[in-house]
Parts: sequence; C-alpha cells; structure tokens
Amino acid sequence: MQQAVPGRQQEFAAGRVCARFLLGEFGVLDFPVKMAADRQPLWPAGLIGSITHTSGFCAAVAAEKTRFAAVGLDCETAGRVRQELWKHICTPAEADWLGSLPPAEQPLAATLIFSAKEAFYKCQYPLTREWLYFHDARVDVPAWDPARGEFEVHAARRILLDAHTAQPLRGRYRCYEGLIIAGMALRAPD
Repeated sequence: MQQAVPGRQQEFAAGRVCARFLLGEFGVLDFPVKMAADRQPLWPAGLIGSITHTSGFCAAVAAEKTRFAAVGLDCETAGRVRQELWKHICTPAEADWLGSLPPAEQPLAATLIFSAKEAFYKCQYPLTREWLYFHDARVDVPAWDPARGEFEVHAARRILLDAHTAQPLRGRYRCYEGLIIAGMALRAPD
C-alpha cells in the first residue's frame, strides 16, 4: 500500500481499524490485521473475516470458524461501474438482465453485479486460493429491488469451491446512502 495514493491508504487503514474494533467483540485485543502476500487479510486463529472500503465508507465482518467456513463483504459507490466496463464485468445473461431494467436503474444494478462478484470472490478465495475473473461467475437477482434484496452467484465453469458447497451461493445486498453493500457467508460443515 506504500505506493497507493493517500486517499486509498486512508481507506485501507480505516478498514483495518474497523477489523480491529470488530475483533475486540470476540475478545481479541491488539491484533493487527496484516496483509498476506496474496493481499488477503490475516485473521487470528479460529476466526475468518472480510474487509471492504471505498470512498467515505469502510466495514468489516468476522465470524468463528466453527460457525462459518467463509464470509465475503464488498461495498461500492452506487453507479460507479461505468457502462463501458459492463462488457468486462457482465456475462451475456447479466447484460440481458441489465438491458431489461429501466435505464435509470441500470447503473445501480451493474454496480450490484460488480459488488456481488467481489463479495463472492472474497468469500471463496480463503477456502480455495483460486483466482477467478468476472466472467467465471454469473449473478442472478431473483426479485430486483433498488433498495435491498438477495442475489445468487452461479459459477460459469467448474471451480474449486464446488468441493466445499453446492451452487448457487446466496447473498444479500443493500443500497444505502449512495452505496451498494453486498455480502455472503458459507456455513461451516456440521
């Protein structure tokens, strides 16, 4: 992060402060959430988590490994995903869905697709260490609501996560004060 612009460094630091505050809820004090070589947060033994930060907002989520195998959280500024990027982020089915929405809602829905895929990636990566690309997954929104709702993520090809859980994976989103927050969690095996 030393080469990042000051604003990005501040967002990163604020996300880590959120994570440390959250760890205090689990009785873990003075634990710096460092970054691994693959840029993943390093959590204390027995816990898993996810951090997100964007301009003016940061958040963290953590859970005990006995309850959850993985969690993923992402936040983006609503409408941040410009239309010229949609072809790089969206599968043909997602692009069709965007085209079916009223034009005023399309930028918000495109940002949701981006954020849901980021949350999915953050959820699956600590379990699999598999790099995925935007077209490796498809987001479905069964009942679109510009304020809040649920989404499903379907792998577009065989992925290593298939060994850990059945598809599709489900998550939730909320649009709040100009932000889209998407999250998902995988329960720990019984």
